[in-house]
Amino acid sequence: MAIKNIAVFCGAASGHDPAFADAAHTLGAALAESGSRLVYGGGSLGLMGAVANGSLSRQGQITGVITKQLVHKELAHPNIADMRIVETMHERKTQMAQMADAFVALPGGFGTLDELFEILAWAQLRLHEKPVGLLDTGGFFTRLLEFLDHAGENGFLRLPHREFLVIEREPRALCDRMHERLAVAAR
Repeated sequence: MAIKNIAVFCGAASGHDPAFADAAHTLGAALAESGSRLVYGGGSLGLMGAVANGSLSRQGQITGVITKQLVHKELAHPNIADMRIVETMHERKTQMAQMADAFVALPGGFGTLDELFEILAWAQLRLHEKPVGLLDTGGFFTRLLEFLDHAGENGFLRLPHREFLVIEREPRALCDRMHERLAVAAR
């Protein structure tokens, strides 16, 4: 079973390591090659722009979901035909979550973590059973995973996050495992 729509959460910045943008671009290309539509925050900058450009480089299908505020700041990707403009960040997250068959987080800051943790909280509440992946480029999420282990050891996480999260360092390996996870869940 293929993932038709995959929501990608990532930074509007590129970070200091060029490997982050390279991985985002490769992920976008891999999603397009696998036939998955990229659903993302609609931006043209940073890792958001890189993942979109990667998908565009392989003629991928893309839906951007962006707030009016960010469109007015001219941050919307100019080459995305299916750009959905919403009023609030909450509407943006909700629309992305409703469209997605799976989720992937790339390196990012507060916004990326907000999106990731909301999706994980919804999974814990059994509001969805969609796969959630981390593209752990350069070990970016290592300390976050250590924190989640710590929270679990102290009785604050009921969700078996190490089993629940699909974690890979290479974009194509992550795509393959996400598709496998969805196939297993469909059985």
